[in-house]
Order: sequence, then structure tokens, then C-alpha cells
Amino acid sequence: MSPLAENRSPLAENLRAVRARIDDAARAAGRDPAEVRLLAVSKTWSADDVRALAALGQRHFAENRVQELAGKAAALAEDPAVPELHWHLVGQLQRNKVAPVARLGATVHSVDRASLVTALARAAEHEQRVLDVYVQVDLGGPEGELGSRGGAPPTDVPGLADAVAGAPELRLRGLMAVAPRGEEPAPAFERLAELAARLRADHPGASETSAGMSGDLEAAVTAGATVVRVGTALFGTRPLASGAEQ
Repeated sequence: MSPLAENRSPLAENLRAVRARIDDAARAAGRDPAEVRLLAVSKTWSADDVRALAALGQRHFAENRVQELAGKAAALAEDPAVPELHWHLVGQLQRNKVAPVARLGATVHSVDRASLVTALARAAEHEQRVLDVYVQVDLGGPEGELGSRGGAPPTDVPGLADAVAGAPELRLRGLMAVAPRGEEPAPAFERLAELAARLRADHPGASETSAGMSGDLEAAVTAGATVVRVGTALFGTRPLASGAEQ
């Protein structure tokens, strides 16, 4: 069993601290804290660590890799002591790996191209599911250059959103983004809020915004994020196999 699973006190303290940060940021922005959901990013951490956090009341968990997502979900589904969990994929998704995601009914936060919309819709139809998805937008970087955070250019967002909304097997939840490296997050999240408002004008049901991580969740909540993706502030620091820390 992992150190976190053996001693839940640090994990419980971390969970309380993160939730307090979210609540404080929401109230400071004149928002109801209940509007913001915490998504625990458990990538690189074990199923035991997820189990420990689930025992503290956390229900939404995210992974970056499909293999890790499927493995942990299967392991925990076999444990009768673990309540039903809601799984999310926040990493980049290849079309040839959509089947396990659809099988789990996981929410996909990283839809960034039309071909992926088609692949997800087909996989969801095969599994007789309706998948919740977010369109990931690239917020750019210094001097407007695209960064390495992933996502579709803002000009592609309306078309992708229309494609998702036009697929009966998919449900458009809103937008997802990661603040660019090398600049303050607040202006980037303000740009995301503007894009989200335009999206809602065309798709009123797409009311969610997935943004903010351990280091910048306050700025994201201030800008209207409804989902914050937190890993390090919950589980602690560990070298990651790939991708940015959440």
C-alpha cells in the first residue's frame, strides 16, 4: 500500500486546503462555491491513493493516459468498498484509443479536432452511451504564439462545438484550457471566459468551463471556471511521465 493510503491525514489536510482555496476564490469573485467542482488529477498515483481520496468524499478523478485510466477504473470497480467514481480524461486522446474511454463512459476534456469528434461518436454509439465532452482551446502564449499546452485554435472552436452538438452520442459540456507558460494566467483565463460566453450563445447547454490547476486555480475561478483540475496540491509532488502538472 502506498504511503498516502497508509496515512490519510496529510491527504485529508490537502483536500481541505484545496477546497478552502476554491471556496475563498469563488466568494471573492461573488460566486457560489457550489458552482465549482474539484477534479482530482490522479495521474502517476496509484489506485490506493485514489481509494484513499475517495474515502474522504472525492468522487471525480482524472487521468492523462487512457491505459492508466482504464487500469485504475477497473481495479477500483472491483472493490465493493469504493463508491461509484466519475472518471475524466484530461490528456490528449488518439483516435485509436477512444474505445476504452467510451466503454468507461469517461468525460473527455481534450477534444481538439473534428476527426476525434467522429471517432468518439462512433465509439459511444457502439457502447450505447452518451459521452460528455469539452472542446479544448489553445489560449496561445507570449506574443500570440501557440504554446505546448494543446488544444484547438480559438477560430476552430465554433466548428468543433457544432460538430459535437450535432452528434447524438456526444454531449457538449463546454470548453477546457490550460494557461500558457510564460505569462500570468489571469489574462488567459479572461480570454477563455470570452470564448465560453460566445459558445453559450450558440449552445446554451454548454455551460461549463474546465480550467485552473494547483498553481492557478484562483485565477481560473475568478474568471468563471466551473471545474478545476488539481493534482499536485492534493497528492503531492512526484515526477510525471509526461505532460504538465495539474
